[in-house]
Amino acid sequence: MKKIIVTTTIYNVSKALKEYVKKKDWDIIIVGDKKTPHKEYKELEKNNENVKYLDIEYQEENFKELSDLLGWNSIDRRNLGFLEAIKNNYDIIASIDDDNIPLDNWGTNLLLGKEIEVYYYETDSLCFDPIGVTNYKNLWHRGYPIQELHDRNKNYKITRKTIKVDVQADFWNGDPDIDAVCRLEHKPMCFFDDKYFPLATNTFSPFNSQNTFFTREALKKYMAIPFIGRMDDIWGGYYLESLGFNVVYNKASVFQDRNIQNLTTNMINEYLGYEKTLELLEELKKNSENIYNFLPEKTQKCLLYYLNNN
Repeated sequence: MKKIIVTTTIYNVSKALKEYVKKKDWDIIIVGDKKTPHKEYKELEKNNENVKYLDIEYQEENFKELSDLLGWNSIDRRNLGFLEAIKNNYDIIASIDDDNIPLDNWGTNLLLGKEIEVYYYETDSLCFDPIGVTNYKNLWHRGYPIQELHDRNKNYKITRKTIKVDVQADFWNGDPDIDAVCRLEHKPMCFFDDKYFPLATNTFSPFNSQNTFFTREALKKYMAIPFIGRMDDIWGGYYLESLGFNVVYNKASVFQDRNIQNLTTNMINEYLGYEKTLELLEELKKNSENIYNFLPEKTQKCLLYYLNNN
């Protein structure tokens, strides 16, 4: 079974990336951008057979149309790495951020393609928050509709159920993936208790692209959707769920030593989600194609290109 890691970065080779490169049973694609220190990554590629660095020239030559649509200085150029992985027939694709340091268990408990028993949260609610049922009940996942926070995860029944796994969203110790409002209020340092995992739900639930494993077939339908701020990976996930793919959340397998970010800027870039995510989910429940009604024209072109060219 062929396995590959996909990421993009504008920073020097991080402590996390050095650890991923050591995992010789995994290949790794690193997508460059205009600000990326190219010489450093070309040297990394030269010295490690499992590393492939997609420099600017490679991206322009192989993905010209989508490259032009995406533009430069965008984390969503990671999508070119996804297409490269699909083109090269990888079975399991791990999407990671370069500030997520792998723990010893990273990549060792792969559930993809298997039928496994999970803690199953059945609810009539439109959306489920996977963080709120762990040992951090005061926090919520980035992209969870804030209009539902008052009633979050109150109306569910916990059962045990066997489901087939299409997406494995591993959690993250350290600075977790919560939205800017939650981070500004709590500024948490988390260590998630393993006893809550694996878990899944019967409704929409947010997941990201920072420590997430996809089957090949799931990745063909998943895009970090550009030009919608910090909803890019979240809305891409909701779209994938609307198509019927199963997401299982598993125990933490990284420590996030979060890159320095401006939380006020993050909040501005998350505003579209605060305003529109609840409505989006209502429409996706009716028809997955309704995603296009919430996207700018340029974004629609990117998504259509991605879906039609893998």
